[in-house]
Amino acid sequence: MFIEGYSTRGFTISGDVVVGPCAILPRSILQWNVGSHRDISHESLSLFRLLEPQIEILVLGTGDRVERLHPATLKQMRECGIAVEVQDTANACATFNFLMNERRMVAAGLIPPRGTYGV
Repeated sequence: MFIEGYSTRGFTISGDVVVGPCAILPRSILQWNVGSHRDISHESLSLFRLLEPQIEILVLGTGDRVERLHPATLKQMRECGIAVEVQDTANACATFNFLMNERRMVAAGLIPPRGTYGV
């Protein structure tokens, strides 16, 4: 998986266009049912905890800027052995690509930014 670009509408990942927020898993891309960073919760992150083999890092892109997530949500992920990186979407895309290139077990949850940019 490689994030080629993004816009206010979604993402281009390994040649596929994904509209809206998405979950990038080691072997698949899914729509992610969050509207904003306020919707990122224990429940919305459950998909990432269920993966086998387990991911080591989850990169979250929260839109145009880094948004604070509830500390209990982050703690629950750490207790499952998953490190969480919360970044603005532009940096989250770059971080995900870097970690994939390093062959790390990584996944991403990305919310499109409001402005239009490219990776």
